[in-house]
Parts: sequence; C-alpha cells; structure tokens
Amino acid sequence: MTAVNAPVLHPDLTPAQRDCLDSLPLTGHHVVSGPPGSGKSLLAAHRAVHLALTGRPTLLLSRSNLLRQLLHGTLQGLTIPGAPAVASTVHSWVLRSFGRDAQTTEDGWFDWTDLIHRAAATFGNGDPATPHLVVDEGQDLPPGFYSLARLAATSVTVFADECQRLTETNSTLTEITAALGRSTGRVEIAGNHRNTREIASLAEHFRTGGPRPETPVRSGNLPVIRHYSGIGDLADDIVTTAARQPQHRIGVIVGSLRTAADLMRRLERAGLAQEPQLYSSAASAGRYRDLDLARPGVVLVHRASAKGLDFDTVVIADTETDAHTDPTAAALRMAYYVMITRARERLVLGWQGSRLPRHLEGLHGWVRAT
Repeated sequence: MTAVNAPVLHPDLTPAQRDCLDSLPLTGHHVVSGPPGSGKSLLAAHRAVHLALTGRPTLLLSRSNLLRQLLHGTLQGLTIPGAPAVASTVHSWVLRSFGRDAQTTEDGWFDWTDLIHRAAATFGNGDPATPHLVVDEGQDLPPGFYSLARLAATSVTVFADECQRLTETNSTLTEITAALGRSTGRVEIAGNHRNTREIASLAEHFRTGGPRPETPVRSGNLPVIRHYSGIGDLADDIVTTAARQPQHRIGVIVGSLRTAADLMRRLERAGLAQEPQLYSSAASAGRYRDLDLARPGVVLVHRASAKGLDFDTVVIADTETDAHTDPTAAALRMAYYVMITRARERLVLGWQGSRLPRHLEGLHGWVRAT
C-alpha cells in the first residue's frame, strides 16, 4: 500500500473521529491529544488496523495490562484478515524485542540509554519486520521510551492526555513530541461521548490544566457523595446497585487491594447474578489477571489500573484514604479527574469515617449527598 491516508474501515465513528483518523498519514510520527471520552482508545485501535494494512507488523501498546485486554477485545472486532494488529504492554514489547536480559532500573522501567544504543546499531537497515507502533494512554510512559521507539519503529502514533498523568514516570505532550523528533505531527480530537453533562462538570472541578473540554450534550443524574458506616455497608450498596441495574457494567475503583479483596469476598457471598471480577496486577494468570470487561456485572479495580476503562456505573469506594492529602495537590486532582471520567451514567463517591474528606468539600451544585 502506498503512503497515503488509509480509508475509514468502519463507519461507527463520529465525524470528528473520522476526520482525526483521516488526517493521519501512514508514515511519520504523530501525537493525538484529547480529553476523556473523546474516543482516543477506539481511534488507537482503528489506527493500528490501518497501519497493519501496509503489511508491516503493527503493535498497539499500553502501559497497563488491563487496558491491553480492553484494546485486544476492540482489535478483535476491527482487524482485517491477513493484516492483524496485536495489543501488547510496553514491557512485553521491550522484552520480546531486546531479550529478557534487558536491564531494568529502580523505577520499574528499563535502562533506556542502553536500549537506545542497541537500537541505533541497526537503525535504517530497512528490515521489513520493523513495526509500526501505536501507543494508547501515552502520557503514562517516560520520555526515554519515545526516544527508543523513534529508532525501533517505522512509525509511532501516540494517543495521550497530559491531564491524566497518574504515574511518576510520565511525559507531557511536549516531551513526547521532542523525543520523537521535530517533524512529529500534532492532532487534537475534541468531544466527550462517554460522560453525562453532570459527571463531566464534576470532573472539570478536578482538571489540572489544558483547554476546557467541550461539555457533553447528554444529561443525567447528579453524582452522589455517599457515607458508608463500614465496608459491609459499602458491599451492600454495590449488591443493591447490581440488582437494580443487571445489564450495567459497574466499576468499583479502590485505593487499596486489601479493600478490593475484602469486597470481593463479600460480593461472592452475596450471590450476584453475574460473578464479580477482581483485577490484580500481582497475579500472573487466571481469574484475577484475565477479565471479561465487556460483560455486565461488578469489576473491582485499583485506581492505578483504571486508566482507559469505562463503566456504566462507577463507585469510587474509599475516598477517605485521601483525607490527609492536600486537596489542591495536582496528583490528587488528576487521580480524581481520571476516576470520575470512567463513569458513563452514574457516579458514587463513597467515604467512611466521621468527617467528609477535605477534597470532597465545597462540591455543592455538582453532587448530592446521601
């Protein structure tokens, strides 16, 4: 295939999303930015399928294994026979490309300088196995990764939102563009097709920077701040929600895997119509590693793994764990911006204790308390 814009293979995109996809040539490096709900993950999957049609290996990369599972499911519905695109974590790609002996560093990543030198030794050799790389949630990867990707890939397309940087090893859009080179193209995608107007308005209170996103057209109920007397009360509320909304995907986002495990035991005993699911990054395989994110029911996930996901109902279960954090801290505000924008229809911010957490004070008009 010649290096022209790829055709739109699937019509289930908004006009803005189609325009974004059509504006990306099949050559060169590109950074696509947009707010939560603009469809970046869906566009990343479409972009990977388009690039796979060139005949080169194409990888859709993410930092999170849980997001990789979601992207894999999306690709399964998009991939053209004979031109497969594969979803992978960045860690897996590095280990496959450079060997299991790739040196790691204290931050959990790799010695990027060493890998860059190794990639530079073969740069420009025209190997047909050199892949296209598409990166989703690219703000959560360090600049060193992009310096490596520039040498190790035929093209790199990054989908990112720097207002959602939850990790300590992250990159701004400027850093990503600088690492990929001055010829890197920049595209912005607007719109919010996930949240209701009420949920998006609450999220706006926590946003840390960047242009103000468009307000969604769709309206719904106000988010709820709910006090729980204990974890049993929390579990009972989740069970009630699941019974009332049997077709909903309910995401319970926690700050502690210990809390998640306790809730899981209680939910399993409750006899829900759909078996609850729990994701643990510590699990190497099995039921706590491989989830079905498309089916209805309750999914328990740590806030560090929530990026890129969405649910009909979201319960942020333990906001009291942030009670002693400076409510103006950028890291806290980004975390809540991400968690809140996972919700499509309904949002509950739960807390336990004797006093409302400081970062939930002053939200009158955006929420109702129960």
